[in-house]
Amino acid sequence: MKIKMFSYAQLDTFIHRLSGLTKLLSFLFLSFAVMLTYDYRIMLLTLVISIVAFRIAKIQLKQIKVVLYYVLFFLVMNLVLTYVLAPNYGTEIYGSQTILFKINDYFIFTKETLYYLALKTLKYFCMVPLGLIFIFTTNPSEFASALNHIGIPYKVCTTLSLTLRYFPDIIRDYNNISLAQQARGIELSKKQKFTKRVAMTVKMVIPLIFSTLDRVEVISNAMSLRGYGKEKKRSWYSYRKLEISDYLIVILSVAVLALSLFMRFFVTKTMFYYPF
Repeated sequence: MKIKMFSYAQLDTFIHRLSGLTKLLSFLFLSFAVMLTYDYRIMLLTLVISIVAFRIAKIQLKQIKVVLYYVLFFLVMNLVLTYVLAPNYGTEIYGSQTILFKINDYFIFTKETLYYLALKTLKYFCMVPLGLIFIFTTNPSEFASALNHIGIPYKVCTTLSLTLRYFPDIIRDYNNISLAQQARGIELSKKQKFTKRVAMTVKMVIPLIFSTLDRVEVISNAMSLRGYGKEKKRSWYSYRKLEISDYLIVILSVAVLALSLFMRFFVTKTMFYYPF
């Protein structure tokens, strides 16, 4: 089977067999568990769960390579800006200062600040795999039907389904436009200067926007011709009932969130846990 980039791939794995609603709830619960604390123990637990689920889902590196580049870029930029704007932020949070070395009176490298930056990095590595698992293993139609069966209006569900399906189409159109430009002799590889590549990328976005508008109009007309939206309810071809495995995964996610809240409010009694 040909693997598509940044889109749902139909495989027979335990993660793929879970309901889309289960994966959404698990993603939200685990994300909240990580966002509500800076306790490295909760983060490491969530990271282990993410890595295990990632391996089970059989997501290939070439599927997420582009996404990883963007994530790493924004991560590095976030860390650099955080340190440049507040070099002593870790000291302010944890109430202590252990100087490792310093460049001048402003740029001081403390153990507390480096520990805080390490935790921010760990947050990224906890949450990004969870989001990728949801995107690559969730059938958009099945996900929409699951949301509709818990009371969300089917028009909203259909919109979400179309959005999930549209991501790979945008990437495909961008690649086609890029290849067409290169066929005309326009250099877009790394041999070209970075500024010129950025300028050409901006130029390629314009036809991409027009093709997107044309596609939206075609979909809108097709749905209108089929009488979409006239009835209060609709049937779903790809609806899947929740099974025992779905309930167990949701319970596990809720347990991690409950553990995170318990550790924060009853054990460490602080959001910024510092073990040193």
